[in-house]
Amino acid sequence: MKERIEKALADIRPSLQADGGDVELVAVEGKVVKVRLQGACGTCPMATLTLKQLVEARIKSMVPEVERVEAV
Repeated sequence: MKERIEKALADIRPSLQADGGDVELVAVEGKVVKVRLQGACGTCPMATLTLKQLVEARIKSMVPEVERVEAV
């Protein structure tokens, strides 16, 4: 499962990097994925939207058993 999550993050990473940000997988705890938004994404007022509509949506589409993605 972790490999599929990393693949999902790799797919969206170029979009985040284009805006000066990035995302790091911190942990997978059961059906919850914990990520850290970095760079511009970590301090952006739209970080919550990015997390839910981009990161979580992509992970869930590729790894349907994931229930939630949280920022740490």
